[in-house]
Formats: sequence, structure tokens, C-alpha cells
Amino acid sequence: MSAHHDEFSVESVYAELLGRAPENKMEPRLAPLFRAMDILGDPNKAFPIIHITGTNGKTSTARMIECGLLAHDLRTGRYTSPHLTKVTERISVDGAPVSDETFVRIWDEIRPYLDIVDAELTAAGENRLTYFECLTILAFAIFADQPVDVAVMEVGLGGITDATNVGDGQVAVITPISLDHTELLGDTTGLIAQEKSGIIKEGAFVISAAQPQDAAQVILEAARDKHADFRFEGVEFGVEARTVAVGGQMLDLQGLAGRYPGILLPLHGEHQAQNAAVALAALEAFLGGGEKELNRELVQEGFAAVTSPGRLEVMRTSPTIVVDAAHNPAGIAASAAALQESFAFSKLVVVLGVLVEKDAEEILNSIKEAYGDEAAELCLTQSTSPRAIPAAELAEIAVDLGWDEEDIHIAEKLDDAIEWAVERAEANNDLAGGVLITGSITLVGEARILLGRPGEKEGA
Repeated sequence: MSAHHDEFSVESVYAELLGRAPENKMEPRLAPLFRAMDILGDPNKAFPIIHITGTNGKTSTARMIECGLLAHDLRTGRYTSPHLTKVTERISVDGAPVSDETFVRIWDEIRPYLDIVDAELTAAGENRLTYFECLTILAFAIFADQPVDVAVMEVGLGGITDATNVGDGQVAVITPISLDHTELLGDTTGLIAQEKSGIIKEGAFVISAAQPQDAAQVILEAARDKHADFRFEGVEFGVEARTVAVGGQMLDLQGLAGRYPGILLPLHGEHQAQNAAVALAALEAFLGGGEKELNRELVQEGFAAVTSPGRLEVMRTSPTIVVDAAHNPAGIAASAAALQESFAFSKLVVVLGVLVEKDAEEILNSIKEAYGDEAAELCLTQSTSPRAIPAAELAEIAVDLGWDEEDIHIAEKLDDAIEWAVERAEANNDLAGGVLITGSITLVGEARILLGRPGEKEGA
């Protein structure tokens, strides 16, 4: 341990990371990552990887795969983004955020090597390592240090030039692809699939959710090109049956190697059942090459343990307050279907905040289409993120789209927004009113803190 170790805390490391290029400015490059891995002794090759890309469902699917691996007594690393309340949530070991001590210790150890890479980049007239690149290198270093038996790694953006792609996923998982980040990834699902299928490595095993036709074709060709096995949801595996249950749903899943009936998944919605089918197939691919049926009790145990913070998560009751991290049209539609299926709200007040790079008009349209008259009242707000669209600006868009001005409330501060929404939900002495807080992950993260659920248990 170095002498200046005491100066570092998670907060100071995070501040240093934030001083770099921000998260939404990702560099389409891999060379600096390979250089960092080289200097650090190839931590990216120290453990097998299950690599996950797609538009929606990446984090929930990653958490399901992790729970399945833990049920099989494997030591896991999980790298996901973004975080809800604390940066260490992104790097989990054995199912919990890495300890502050380990986070800081490994950062301290790799910092001088990152300085070398930064100096080389600067000398070559390129931008130094970005926030996301540094976090990804830190994740690889932490997982190698532990060491983990397997890492579940979610791409930050896209696939082919994403920082996580210095790892070779022996299983490549592709969750449903829809239009998001079109300015960076292309404006058709086929073009987006091209970027995302860049995680498929030579001889890997590809597990894909059901995809739009153009995307499926691209993934198929990429898999063949890389001599990779491939299995698609709806063809070789999928959800056979699902019924709503208390706190979630009961699933019968058809896997690659067997049938797995009677699986309790403590998450809401058809989209989560779909994620579960994909996660199960990924587990079968990883643990038995897709040939061996898994122990049904271990599979049940894995799925029963799944949580996905900020994904249709109930924070309070009477009135029920639900937070949901959906932030693109497909996500909003999936959540709406789940909410209507699992909660019989007589009326729903929606609290919405959106970040600048998102299509606010499309998101508002999705809410109108998905909820109709059920979500008569809308409270527009903003998170404390500098990238949040001002609430008043969102209100203008909503009025343009046909909302009545008297049904719209503007609250710049989230605590005021929640207070107003709770009052409206209770207005008719109706005990079945609900509040949904959605539209951006930063908004959901802040809501979870305000409502007293600041993240998960600390890890090792």
C-alpha cells in the first residue's frame, strides 16, 4: 500500500473520474484500453467473461445471470452502468458493490499506469482516458485482484468500440435492440445491431433476445462470420408461460438444454420474463455449452434472489410510489404494460424528468400512448444533472403534444414534484392511486435517496 493512500476516498476518486470526459462523451476507440491492459499485465484475460449488449434490459439481465452464477457457487464480478446512487454499484463482487476499501486500493495501484497511458495519448494529440474508460480498466483490475471465477460485463454504449470490448466474452448476450442513442449508433435497428454485434468474438456463443428483422439478420451474419454458436429467443428458447404472482411472476422457461417450470421471478412485467429467458440461456451456454441441463433447484434459487433497483421498484405504499428507470420509448412501453398488469391503480400520477440527449417528444408520446387516460396528470421535473431538460421546457413540449395545461404541473425540484404527485394521487380519498417516477436514471437515483432507499448492501 502506498504512503499517500489515505488521501483517497471513493468520493475523491469519483471526483477525479468526473473531471475527465463525461459519460455521454464516449470515445470510439480501443487502442488505449489494450495499452492499459498490456501495462497492467492483462487483467482482461484473467477470468472468463459473459458480455452483454442491447438497448434495453442489459442491467436486469446482468443481475439475473449473476444470481444464477452465485447459485452455482461461483465467485462473480458484475460491471454495469450507470449507477443509481454510488459509483461502486457499477463494480460488484459476489453480488454486492465492491467495498470502498478495495475500490480505492486498486485505483491507487493502477493510477500510475493510467498516467503513462494519458501521457502517451496527450503526446499523440489525443484525448486522455475518459471517465468510462478509467472505470472499465478499474473494473478489470478489481476482478483480476479478487480474483473472480467469471465476470458479467455490460457494455457502456454500442459494442464494437466500447471500452468493455477489450475483454473476450465467451458468451455474447444481446438484449432487445430498439432506437436509442441514434446520433452515435445509427438510425435503424439494423445499423445499431452492427455496432452491438461487435462484441461477438471468434468461437463465442451468442444468445440473443427476439429482435427486429434487420437486427436479427445482422447478428446472424456476425455470428456466422465469427464461427460462433447462436441461439435466438423464440426459436431455440423462450418464455413458455407466465402468470402474475405476489411481488412478481411465475415463469415456465424453455432453455437450450431443458425445460425449467415454476420459476419465481420477483420482478414485474413481460419484458423481465423475456430477460429471464435470455439470462437462463446465457447460463446454460456458459455452464454447459448449451448442451447440459442445469439443476432446476439452483436455477430457481438464482432467479428467486434477483433484485433490480430502480426497475419498477415500489418505494412506498398508500399511495404506492413506483420508480422506473425507463428512458427511451421502448422502455416506457414495456414498463407501462408491466405496471398495468401488476398494479391496479385507479389513477396514476406520472412524475417525469428527461436528459438532454434523449428524445423528450418521443418519450412523452410513449407515455400518452401507453397510459392514455390512466395517467391524466403529469408532473414535469428535472434531476440535478446538468444534462436535465428544464421542467418548463418539457411542459411546453407536453402542451404541444395535446396535454391540457391544467393537467400539467411544473416542479423544478424533485422533492416538490413528489409531494405534489402524492397529494394528487390521494385527492379523491382514493386508496388505489399511484405515483410513477420515470424518464431518466439520474431522476430515479435521486428519488430513491429522497424516498429512503439509498442503494444496496455493501460488498466484500
